[in-house]
Amino acid sequence: ELGAHFFESAGWERPQWYAANESLLQDYPVTRRSGWEARCWSPIIGAEHQAARDRVGLFDLTPFTKLDVTGSGALAYLQWLTSNDMDRPVGRVTYTSMLNDRGGIVCDLTVTRLGEQHFRIITGGTTGPRDLAWLQKHLPVDGSVTLTDISASQCCLGLWGPQARDLAQQVSPNNLSNTAFPYLTAQSIVIGEIPVLAVRISYVGELGWEFYTATEYGLRLWDLLWEAGQSTGLAAVGAGAFESLRLEKGYRLWGNDIHTEYTPYEAGLAFAVRLRKGDFLGRSALVQRGEAGITQKLCCLVLDDPAHVVMGKEPILNGDQYLGYVTSANYGYTVGKSLAYGYLPLAFAAPGTHVEIEYFGKRYPAMVADEPLFDPAMTRLKR
Repeated sequence: ELGAHFFESAGWERPQWYAANESLLQDYPVTRRSGWEARCWSPIIGAEHQAARDRVGLFDLTPFTKLDVTGSGALAYLQWLTSNDMDRPVGRVTYTSMLNDRGGIVCDLTVTRLGEQHFRIITGGTTGPRDLAWLQKHLPVDGSVTLTDISASQCCLGLWGPQARDLAQQVSPNNLSNTAFPYLTAQSIVIGEIPVLAVRISYVGELGWEFYTATEYGLRLWDLLWEAGQSTGLAAVGAGAFESLRLEKGYRLWGNDIHTEYTPYEAGLAFAVRLRKGDFLGRSALVQRGEAGITQKLCCLVLDDPAHVVMGKEPILNGDQYLGYVTSANYGYTVGKSLAYGYLPLAFAAPGTHVEIEYFGKRYPAMVADEPLFDPAMTRLKR
């Protein structure tokens, strides 16, 4: 119906873009690409990106892995396995990492406290099986914790953009104002006749929610939001724009920007570490790293020529000196820049430092930039 172009990821078919959105290019023109840079790409991705920033976008996030942690030992279990503090009030959402004994990032995830002994973990669809295995490996043997994979029984839709609240309020009797429903909280609400767990968080850097409901209600939930959104210019947005939106905002992707070789300190995720909460897996290694100081950090790079978009894994150089490689790259359609991320030695990590990225045998100048490039004050998320 919308002409979705599906790509596969970890067994999931996900729409990369929607052909029905070609008309958006009239409002949001996008420069065409050629050659290798045009592989698995459409200018519609850029139009969907800008529509979400300018108006509102609807995202199918059903591939997310959804896990319930329950039982009398649930809090202690999560406190041990995560770097952030899980002892938050019911209804709070916390971003955190799980670490190995060297302080390396095993995964990043969000944890929503649904009850005194009930927590909901959300992690990526691609990394979900290994994250589940890690959690199972560390379950206490006394039976005080139950870990349940509810991914197949729950779907998820993301609604994000400046008009997300106005749209959602049309179909929900619940108060969705910033005062009644602040950022990083979750509530059970109703959309139309559908019971929904609404989580106010965003991987794209815009106002909005993740809406979770039973899989059998998923199509009806989409239809309710879709019909209500026609008056606000709602666009269905695929995974291609999801990726460019998150990179523009500086959000990390496990397996690319973060993994077990890097600590939260090197990855720019120190805000999700609470050493004072007590002992947790990887804490001793983090303390040692903190005392010794880091030698490298994840940096945002802006290519001098925005017409060149690299794909990822390219070497970052200073003359003949190898500095690191590109972990993620994309075009930032809102900021109008070609972006890349990579770990650099501290001597080259200061904003304004010039480096080169080698792409198909040619070198392209780039500069280290302050991050995030988009909405660094996070005003759009928290309004």
